[in-house]
Amino acid sequence: MPKMKTKSSCKKRFSMTATGKVKGSQAGKQHGMIKRSNKFLRNARGTTLLSAPDAKIIKSFMPYAR
Repeated sequence: MPKMKTKSSCKKRFSMTATGKVKGSQAGKQHGMIKRSNKFLRNARGTTLLSAPDAKIIKSFMPYAR
């Protein structure tokens, strides 16, 4: 049986933690910062853990990242 392929877009945008959770960057930080509040920008720094339903989808695209 051939190897399963990993989605290139997922491998660039997400990574796995040691406990198997999916880590990704915060949403809403690509453009349009002028209209966003300073509180929003502060809270959206760095990375965050995805929710369980979203993580399940991403894990299906990354078969060898578990």
